[in-house]
Amino acid sequence: MSKTTELAEKLAKLNIADMYENDFFLTWEKTDDEIEAVFAVADALRDLRERNKSTKVFDSGLGISIFRDNSTRTRFSFASACNLLGLEVADLDEKKSQIAHGETVRETATMISFMADVIGIRDDMYIGKGNAYMHEFIDSVTQAHEDGELEQKPTLVNLQCDIDHPTQAMADALHIIHEFGGAENLKGKKIAMSWAYSPSYGKPLSVPQGIIGLLTRFGMDVVLAHPEGYEVMSDVVEVAKKNAAESGGSFSITNDMKEAFKDADVVYPKSWAPFAAMEVRTDLYGKGDFDGIDKLEKELLAQNATHQDWLVDDEMMKLTKNGLDTLYMHPLPADIQGISCEHGEVTAKVFDHARDSLYKEASNKPYIIAAMIFLAKVKDPVAALKALDEGAAPRRVFE
Repeated sequence: MSKTTELAEKLAKLNIADMYENDFFLTWEKTDDEIEAVFAVADALRDLRERNKSTKVFDSGLGISIFRDNSTRTRFSFASACNLLGLEVADLDEKKSQIAHGETVRETATMISFMADVIGIRDDMYIGKGNAYMHEFIDSVTQAHEDGELEQKPTLVNLQCDIDHPTQAMADALHIIHEFGGAENLKGKKIAMSWAYSPSYGKPLSVPQGIIGLLTRFGMDVVLAHPEGYEVMSDVVEVAKKNAAESGGSFSITNDMKEAFKDADVVYPKSWAPFAAMEVRTDLYGKGDFDGIDKLEKELLAQNATHQDWLVDDEMMKLTKNGLDTLYMHPLPADIQGISCEHGEVTAKVFDHARDSLYKEASNKPYIIAAMIFLAKVKDPVAALKALDEGAAPRRVFE
């Protein structure tokens, strides 16, 4: 029995009916079975591709991407995921659209969705805005479908918002699962989700929030570490506490990076902006006060500079369970001290030691996104996976 068929059999035991024709906003809105299903389909799609089997479940159709913030990995992961399943990709450049001329969200959403099967949106810059925009967008196309304007309702995949980065968090979780030989082996493992110094300003909170909101579901001992004043959203902290209590793991917060790293099995050092400061920035943006935003940026850069000791180097890694061989994670790009910046999140030695693992971590994201689309658009995913495994044409026709 192939790996794909084994995974399909596993999928058949999960309660995932509600994923069909549904959207993916936040990981903690999904059940344990639904999260497990995404991992299973992602691994199956990777297995099929590695065995040169076509994974196309669409003969035509569009995947629409809307990136309201810069992106490399997530942008190409979404395009790769759509192509893997047989969809073409069209990117909406809002600067070239009619939005500046007063086009409403309802109109934009409907106009780009006539042949769209999935919409991927990244909107992570402003607190209280990104996730809300995604909901307004999908509510618009749902209404357009119900009114007969669209022949199908596209599925929305959150490619990062102000609250969560589900495709990143799930790609990271799958990497940890692979490294430790199964989700069942994560119970009791310690992960340090730590702030680290960056010479830049305003990095989203959705990565650390996504990590604590997801990995607390696996019985891990999750430690969130940051200097005083760099708190994340309190609502997400409550999600993490609830998940930890239900899974038999733990969740704690410390203002000491060394304490977080001590005996950790996994470390995830990543800079982010203080939640309170991002609320101020959102308010200034709403008022059109760009001078105020510039002033805030200077204040936050000065605040960051007082915490340059929040750095991952040899000495910090020695505190962990396995030293340099401890699983080091990052969504990339990292601020590499002496390479991409004078002072940054991590030394070149630590980063280079982890480079192969980091790239494997990143390679999960196209499959995670494809799995989210697959489960939302394929009515019988178990039968579909088995059919692809048994009868699919080769992906490369000529060897």
